[in-house]
Amino acid sequence: MTSHAGVHKKGTFSLADLIKNVKSQRNFNKAGAIAIFIGVVRGEITEGEKVEKLELEAYEEKASQVLADICKDLKKKPDVTDVQIHHMLGKFQQGENLVYVSVTGSHRENLFPVLQEAVNRYKKEAPIFKKEHVKTKKGKKRAYWKTEQQASP
Repeated sequence: MTSHAGVHKKGTFSLADLIKNVKSQRNFNKAGAIAIFIGVVRGEITEGEKVEKLELEAYEEKASQVLADICKDLKKKPDVTDVQIHHMLGKFQQGENLVYVSVTGSHRENLFPVLQEAVNRYKKEAPIFKKEHVKTKKGKKRAYWKTEQQASP
């Protein structure tokens, strides 16, 4: 079983792994719902500007610790039995999965706000960096590094 949170090299953790991990938790018998967010590479970031690829890097040890701390904190919320955040690192094309966030609990109503908070917090707090390779509507190619804090919503 993988930990509740962390950064992973592309191809080493999947959505199926997440679900297996969630269902293997010892208190899963208290769960009535699993809410999952899957972040993917968007194909267009501004009107006419196309994403050709993304490169994701992190201060891995610190990023994994921050993600684990977020999960531990959010797991204290009412009716929440588990929170997991798994962020991928490497080179990605449009449509590929970048991050999995799950919140498990006894009632669905309480899960969605926690899921949104988990996503907002990892984007603000985790030292994860992306290099966007884009092509403008005039065909010019450019690349630049961004932290999650600077990323488009």
